[in-house]
Amino acid sequence: MTRIAVDAMGADGSPRVEVEGVLSAVRSDHASVVLVGDEERLRHELQALGAAGEANIEVRHAPEVITMDDAPSMAVKQKKKSSMRICFDLVKAGEADAAVSAGNSGAMMACGLFVLGRLPGVERPAIVTSFPTKAGECALLDMGANVDPKPTALVQWAVMGSVYARLLHGKTRPRVGLLSNGSEDHKGTALTRETHHLLKRATATAAASGTSLAWELDAGRVCDFDYVGCVEGRDVFRGDVDVVVTDGFTGNVVLKSVEGAAEVIMSMVREEVERAGPLARLGAALMMKPLRRLKRRTDYAEYGGAPLLGVDGVALICHGGSNARAIKNAVRVAGQFARSRLCDESATAVARHAFLWETVAPVPAAPAKAGAAP
Repeated sequence: MTRIAVDAMGADGSPRVEVEGVLSAVRSDHASVVLVGDEERLRHELQALGAAGEANIEVRHAPEVITMDDAPSMAVKQKKKSSMRICFDLVKAGEADAAVSAGNSGAMMACGLFVLGRLPGVERPAIVTSFPTKAGECALLDMGANVDPKPTALVQWAVMGSVYARLLHGKTRPRVGLLSNGSEDHKGTALTRETHHLLKRATATAAASGTSLAWELDAGRVCDFDYVGCVEGRDVFRGDVDVVVTDGFTGNVVLKSVEGAAEVIMSMVREEVERAGPLARLGAALMMKPLRRLKRRTDYAEYGGAPLLGVDGVALICHGGSNARAIKNAVRVAGQFARSRLCDESATAVARHAFLWETVAPVPAAPAKAGAAP
């Protein structure tokens, strides 16, 4: 049985939502959890829910809390007795298999770096989340941990994202795309063009020896994924790609836009049905089960949280507005990540694919604009 350390003071509705979510996970999924936070408040909540003597819940006192207003790196260093920091310390010490928090995501990133450390060969960790598509699920990273990364970091995320898609989504050979504003090589920012230039080497490795490329590639260096090139935002949901990489700024904008669009669309459907009259409400009643399934597929609470890939341990970042169901699913998913040996598999994959970024080839110059001087 995996043991999950849960920061009980992170969500907007803490500690009630964490306690309710953990209690549900323990009773339905047989999880083992360490609840970390204000001990008096946690025991009061457990007693109110009739779970004062729950065998698989341990309460660990934390006198400090990292708030949303705290500067991440300073908070992690100065608030060593905070609930979030203690969760990571438990993972580092081997007393827990994963850390879960709905608190300050920047502080989660800082805890991952300062407490757990990076996996060998990883420049920067990334937050990955899953989006529903017509053909299953698509992993998108980074979701906000790095707003100004280097191209080599994005290539490493492509490698780790492919491991995530293989282990968690069952994709035997994941298809990886780079998020841009078009599929053409010359489009995008300097970051996307340079990253695309490096990722194209993944395609080149599968070619026959003797290729006339501008760089040398050793025979037998075949990647574990297929790079399909640059993709647009609409391609994420079509099911033609399994992993999409981008910088954290763009990824976070995509994430929040999708969450907002899903909520508004479902709300508009309800409003239109109510406005249309009895016959429409009857039709909606007949469609209730499919609509509920659709809502579950687009609800972040179903996924629980987003793992921080690239750190030497399992850490799951939950939405600040998480409800009890989201916390319950986060505990379940954290256990899956721990059992899947995601960290070990990621470290092995990064080492095996290091040739993609260690010898960086020159980046072709962007094409001159029409009418520009030669």
